[in-house]
Amino acid sequence: MGYSGSNKLNSFSEFDAGAAALAADTFGTPVYVYDENLILQKSRECLCMPNAFGLKVRYAMKANSNRTLLRLITDAGLHLDASSLNEVFRARLAGVAYERIMLTTQETCQGAARAELEKLIMQGLKYNVCSLQQLWLIGDFAQANGFDPGIRIHPGVGSGESSTRNTGDDYSCFGIHLSDLSEAHRYAEKKGIKFRHIHEHIGSGADSEMWRQNIDLELGIIEEYFPDAEVVCFGGGLKEARMPGEHPADVELLGFHAKGQIEDFYYRTGRKLKMEIEPGTYIVANSGYAVTRVLDKKSTSRSNFIVTDGGMEINSRPLLYGSRHPIYIISGDGTHVKSTEFDSITRDYEAVIAGKCCESGDCQTLDMDGHTVPRAVAEPETGDIAIIGGVGAYCSSMAPFNYNSHTQIPEVLFTKERELKLIRKRQTLEQMLANEV
Repeated sequence: MGYSGSNKLNSFSEFDAGAAALAADTFGTPVYVYDENLILQKSRECLCMPNAFGLKVRYAMKANSNRTLLRLITDAGLHLDASSLNEVFRARLAGVAYERIMLTTQETCQGAARAELEKLIMQGLKYNVCSLQQLWLIGDFAQANGFDPGIRIHPGVGSGESSTRNTGDDYSCFGIHLSDLSEAHRYAEKKGIKFRHIHEHIGSGADSEMWRQNIDLELGIIEEYFPDAEVVCFGGGLKEARMPGEHPADVELLGFHAKGQIEDFYYRTGRKLKMEIEPGTYIVANSGYAVTRVLDKKSTSRSNFIVTDGGMEINSRPLLYGSRHPIYIISGDGTHVKSTEFDSITRDYEAVIAGKCCESGDCQTLDMDGHTVPRAVAEPETGDIAIIGGVGAYCSSMAPFNYNSHTQIPEVLFTKERELKLIRKRQTLEQMLANEV
């Protein structure tokens, strides 16, 4: 099914009001819709990042692991970053070869899972150790098979859009801390393991200046501690701008900085390091829209409320992080846009955008302390469409979709040909209950 309208919502995407209304009518609401063009554009931007001696871009599949999107992104030339053994299996089922997948996980696979991990490594899976325990568990296998795992280091400093998305400071537990590196090296030497792939990730939505500083920090750590390093991975966390006034990471400028620093490293040491990055949010966040219907309007002495049929069970980021997402109000038939976050006019009507869950935090307009924050929007009618933007990353993949026994919503791709293609069916009540005994 195609749509040829051109009533655009914002400058981020070709997705438009008519397509939103068609998706709502065809698949029901709420429904996620992803813009293929923007995903491909963002993939190209990352693949074109300046580099000194080679670049590999790994999509952080935890951001959104739909099979169609994994195929789209890997067909564009990206490799994958997986955070669990099940994500590895999921990627393989999407047709991605093991040698294009790097597993960096908190899991300490043992028993049957350990045997499966070792089998996958023999088939080409890349693996980073993220703790001394993981290193000890893989040591004998690595020695027997001449396998050199990568290593994720904990630098002691980090950055993120909130404290819960900072993965590099001493309040997080990701990677092997610098204070444990000597023990890691002693064990690796005993087993004949050489650390050739050095990985670090400081957080999601990291400030660009912190990202630049992390480049310098990691190269310094490699120079001091890792004489066999061949690959430096700076992780992901490239900031994306969902809201007006926010500024995304400048991938080109960050690339030029990394390129210069890696070249300086080569001039000092004679060692050429290949570079890797692991963007997730940057690739898919702004490609995603949650199309919902306005069910009701309410008022208290303090606030107006717009109640939609999709809330925290399709986008928990405002509740978890105080994240801000653009809200668009369009007519129920999609013929015109009533308001967007990009309007420059002042509106008299303000409202909290609420969902249908029995939870006072089920709002799309919360601050970082969990307080509701009304937004200036056009007052909708019941039956109008409210669209939540910026939901391509960490929404479908980590939504509490069965809360209140709601079912997981469908996912649709808005293709390059401007067609709407179903890529995940709506979950049924029977499917939700299937495993109960």
